[in-house]
Amino acid sequence: MENTTKTPTQPIENLQEKCESLESKVAELTQLLKWYEEQFRLSQHKRFGSSSEKTDPDQLELSLFNEAEVEAAPNLEGTPTESISYTRRKKRGQREAMLEDLPMETVEYRLSEDEQVCSCCGGDLHEMSTEVRQEIQVIPAQVKVKRHVRYVYSCRHCEREETQTPIVTAP
Repeated sequence: MENTTKTPTQPIENLQEKCESLESKVAELTQLLKWYEEQFRLSQHKRFGSSSEKTDPDQLELSLFNEAEVEAAPNLEGTPTESISYTRRKKRGQREAMLEDLPMETVEYRLSEDEQVCSCCGGDLHEMSTEVRQEIQVIPAQVKVKRHVRYVYSCRHCEREETQTPIVTAP
């Protein structure tokens, strides 16, 4: 009768070879990791470490150039000093006051009669408000204020009876 508990030697040898190759690979990668860590440490030291260029403390003392100040004001301790402090309010409406004397040109932007129709109900639009923008126009040897007025329209019928009121502004 044969012994069935006998283990084959071939798979054990394969496993031992595989284990040895993996151990050598781990050793190689560990050595590579140490090399990279050292390179990183050296670059950090080079970037953030102390510099080899040291300054001489005597070099920072520039007493040679202070001769003019010393001779010009020999005794400043004896003179009294006064301190002045105040608060100032910002002036309002200064631009409007400056623009009063300039000639003014007004450009009005209105919708035509055909465009003054409500997009919801077809009713007539009325002037609701205006948007005014002023700009300063400088022409050589001539300065004037140009006022742009855009009319804004809405429908009275929709204001009273609808939940949504269309508002149209002239281009």
